[in-house]
Amino acid sequence: MKDNRRNFIRKSASLAASVSLAGMTSGMAGAADLQATENAAKKIVGLAKDGGMEFSLALPGFDSPRIALAKQMGIFGAVNSVRNSGELKPWDPKAIIAVKEGWDKLGMKWNVVEGPPTLGEQTKLGLEGRDEEIANFITFMKNLKQYGGVDIICYNWMPVVSWFRTKMDTVGRGGALVTSFDNEDAKKLPVTQYGEVSKDALWKNLEYFLKAVVPEAEKIGMNLSLHPDDPQVDSIKGISRIMTSVENFDRMLNLVPSKYSGLTMCQGNFSLMGADIPSLVRRWGKAGKINYVHFRNVKDLSGKKPSIKFTETFHDEGQIDMHAAMKAYYDIGYKGPIRPDHVPTMAGDNNDRPGYSTIGTLFAIGYMRGLMESISKNANKV
Repeated sequence: MKDNRRNFIRKSASLAASVSLAGMTSGMAGAADLQATENAAKKIVGLAKDGGMEFSLALPGFDSPRIALAKQMGIFGAVNSVRNSGELKPWDPKAIIAVKEGWDKLGMKWNVVEGPPTLGEQTKLGLEGRDEEIANFITFMKNLKQYGGVDIICYNWMPVVSWFRTKMDTVGRGGALVTSFDNEDAKKLPVTQYGEVSKDALWKNLEYFLKAVVPEAEKIGMNLSLHPDDPQVDSIKGISRIMTSVENFDRMLNLVPSKYSGLTMCQGNFSLMGADIPSLVRRWGKAGKINYVHFRNVKDLSGKKPSIKFTETFHDEGQIDMHAAMKAYYDIGYKGPIRPDHVPTMAGDNNDRPGYSTIGTLFAIGYMRGLMESISKNANKV
């Protein structure tokens, strides 16, 4: 199945790296004139409306119409990655500078790389060439911090089969379309070319990776943020999954303990593992392990922990107490990037990017900001 989430986030590939270092296209010139004003606005919006957090959106590229909508909503955080373009590799300083300058000229802050460009099957499956891939990852990490000003990399440990759903157009509230997963359907799918991959192998390869990159991340202050497996089931197409429980995340954090080895708090996945999100936010937040947040809601349909059948929902109707979750981030003093994730496709929008419809995103941001305003104003009254 097409990996919609990864493809969406990475669509800036050729465009980003091919941008001239001397300047952007003429369509961006007007935005450059407003940069100083918008940079000031970012500080005001973050402090006054968002509890100091960096409300952000996953943006596919510099030409996305969502950029204008983001700024109209007072959202200035851009989650994006870097791809190959011609002879330029994504870890080349010129490629990174091009992306950085592109977002700067649009008045956006590039704050997270989600889906690093050099972390694939060689490393996760322990195949020939992994040392080169890891070396390129370290180079990317260093250049990203130096030339891109980005200090958060969201990565995952799902080789071959990444983000996965068995249905992309399940009918939700009022006819909205949502993604869903049923492990009984997934079990019918054939194994991949890699055959059966064990959990032990994945743990060994993860430890090998962390031992190589965490010391380098510490030197430059790069926050490595592991995303949970999605879905958090035992295996898909013969590929085992290991980042499927809170206990396994605790184990990961202890493999190479470091301030710079943390996690992406993807609420939906941890809730489907059976975790109480507000409590988990407080525990990991106080320990300084949450670098980045995917604010989303879900509904388990299986009655099992972890869930083997579930559906995405609107932010205001799933199983997570979203007010309590947002209050937990506020109470622990979380100041990092937070973005809505996996929104329904609503009437008037198309479903070509399941989970990332524009209208659904507008609803999600409005809901998130309403929660934050309520929480911050009540806190100021005390």
